[in-house]
Amino acid sequence: MQAWKDYQEKNNERFLNELLELLRVPSISARSEHKNDMHRCAEAVKQKFLEAGVDKAEVFSTEGHPIVYAEKIIDPKKPTVLVYGHYDVQPADPLNLWHSGPFEPVIKDGKIFARGAADDKGQFYMHVKAFETMSKTNTLSTNIKFIIEGEEEVGSPNLGKFVANHKDLLKADVILISDTSMISLENPSIDIGVRGLSYIEVEVTGPNRDLHSGVYGGAVANPITILAQMIASCHNADNHITIPGFYDDVIESGEAERKLLAGAPFNEEEYKRDLGVRDLWGEKGYSTNERTGIRPTLELNGIWGGYTGEGSKTVLPSKAYAKISARLVPNQSSKKITEKLLKYFESIAPESVTVKATEHHGGEPYMTPLDSKAYRAAEKAIETTFSKKPVPVRGGGSIPICALFEKELGIKIVFMGFGLDSDNLHSPNEKFNLANFYKGIETIPYFHKYFAEII
Repeated sequence: MQAWKDYQEKNNERFLNELLELLRVPSISARSEHKNDMHRCAEAVKQKFLEAGVDKAEVFSTEGHPIVYAEKIIDPKKPTVLVYGHYDVQPADPLNLWHSGPFEPVIKDGKIFARGAADDKGQFYMHVKAFETMSKTNTLSTNIKFIIEGEEEVGSPNLGKFVANHKDLLKADVILISDTSMISLENPSIDIGVRGLSYIEVEVTGPNRDLHSGVYGGAVANPITILAQMIASCHNADNHITIPGFYDDVIESGEAERKLLAGAPFNEEEYKRDLGVRDLWGEKGYSTNERTGIRPTLELNGIWGGYTGEGSKTVLPSKAYAKISARLVPNQSSKKITEKLLKYFESIAPESVTVKATEHHGGEPYMTPLDSKAYRAAEKAIETTFSKKPVPVRGGGSIPICALFEKELGIKIVFMGFGLDSDNLHSPNEKFNLANFYKGIETIPYFHKYFAEII
């Protein structure tokens, strides 16, 4: 609609500056030293909602970081859209690999570089500004509720309790999430599902203290060596996961879905070139898009132990550690997989070491029905602004709260992500294209329009 377009064009510069303000707040949920930053960011988000025109906005305390809620109810008889996002971000380490300060946003080559630019401050803020556009032009066609949390990056440990205790407050007809990606602006896509997650930490202990590697080496087990062997045992020569029972509940994708995935534009050489690798790696018998969408995986996220400082120190360490995560597909249970992971690492430990495996967090996989009213509204909205029908794809990442939302609120979720897989999520030099940011603000109002019409 012309009113939306005119309002957005008039305010684009302000929209961007407001986002940059949020990106300057180091809202790292995993680090206790950023507790005050988390509260500061939550209050800033609340203020942005009020300025955008909501009826009310409130910051709710939890046992962890705050949750921001806001709403605009234009007519109880009209459909209600609940928008979910998160203001917390991943740690910025390693800092030395950033080209600019992670919390000092820089705009270069049409991209915003900052931690949280795409995941998820830039993406949830599209909804705030899309709402403002509709509100200020008197074109809002649905009721809108927002829930923006501060613990997504640490598994949303307190969101479940909040949702269970506030079902009436969160009552809606659909949940709309922009915390996913699309193929490109030239080839728009919609994620029809996200994978689940199981995350554990393994601690291997050998001798009761660090030892001289010359005096004791060869006689005492090195925890780093043992841990490396244990991790290596998790995959066979075909890169198939060897943990007993890991694939028991996996629903295999049929030929129709695999054909659908194969139709998505993908240039393997460009993919490798972007990542700086000479060859790709993965489970035998599956394409790259299948490996990152319809197949479960097991990845080593971090490993440490011994001496890692400057220079050399000939030490046989007492301990070694690893953080390990599994991405899960429909019908797999994060609880079951976590139990299998913990049992596996404890059971294969040789007598020469002691192994302690602990759970961090997890979440369930989620799929959006292609025939749902919400999906059809999202599809039509994207087709309207992109002049091209979006391709349905499966996302490789995880949003732990999806299954919880549906269980507690009894409503479906639709994903409308405007980021790119190449946006360096969770990595140094995270970015978000300005064109994608503005395209999101342009497209989201159409979702509300079409959802109101379809429902």
